[in-house]
Amino acid sequence: MNVKYYKDDDLLVIRLSNKQFKAAEKIGSFIIHYDAQNDPVLLEILNASTLLRETNRALPVDVREKVLPVSSL
Repeated sequence: MNVKYYKDDDLLVIRLSNKQFKAAEKIGSFIIHYDAQNDPVLLEILNASTLLRETNRALPVDVREKVLPVSSL
């Protein structure tokens, strides 16, 4: 799994697999990309800082540190 945060876009991208994705669907603040077998391979979280501020205690510290300012942790 690979996690990357794009601060300018407030976008958190979580790559679950190295497979190529063939389809995607948007569900609320999430875009889920699927491979040919309909397995999720990539997750995009839109407006990530807002979502993570509301749910940050459930996330690993390294993910929180990438997205949220220290004062929010």
